[in-house]
Amino acid sequence: MIKIIPTIIAKDFQELQEKVKKVEPYIDWVQLDVMDGKFVDNTTWHQPTDLKQLKTNLKLSVHLMIISPEKHLDDWIDSGVERIIFHYTSTKEHERIIEKVKKAGLEVGLAINPETSIEVVGDFIDQLDLALVMTVRPGRGGQKFLEETLDKIKQLREKYRDVNIGVDGGINLETAPKVIQAGANLLASGTAIFDSDDIKKAIEALKQNDYRKRT
Repeated sequence: MIKIIPTIIAKDFQELQEKVKKVEPYIDWVQLDVMDGKFVDNTTWHQPTDLKQLKTNLKLSVHLMIISPEKHLDDWIDSGVERIIFHYTSTKEHERIIEKVKKAGLEVGLAINPETSIEVVGDFIDQLDLALVMTVRPGRGGQKFLEETLDKIKQLREKYRDVNIGVDGGINLETAPKVIQAGANLLASGTAIFDSDDIKKAIEALKQNDYRKRT
């Protein structure tokens, strides 16, 4: 099943709350992008304790673009999120992180950058709820989709028929059909949704862009 997951890049908790409310009526999941200014050159809201004050029925996925996520894992596990995504290149403690997140009863995802081989996913595939292919270089919203990442998605889908494959970066009405055809089923989109004049229509348009519905 194809799912659209709005991505929230927020400078502070107030902006995060406002963006959650904007998409809340139209989707099930939302992704919170967290950046530390070290793993990527951007810094965003990154206070997991704030989420205790967030009133929403949405399922929260946090995408940790931070160095050594294992050092902050307890706080994110306790925050109320239901999925934690971390980057392969951000740590050497992959097994430890995956085991801890799963033991806490949460979903875990592994993100790979455009230059990272899909082979790294294979070591953990049986434990993952999601393999996330970055279709831009992490750190900034509004970037242009990297066409070469389509091959990664195709290779992952050919190798792992039943795994959730997510994509993140430059997902809009033009690129959504391409990643779906390549094999992605979870589409994280920020700019195409939040910069639109009508958020509801933007989300519906992305949902309806499933090429299989038109063939």
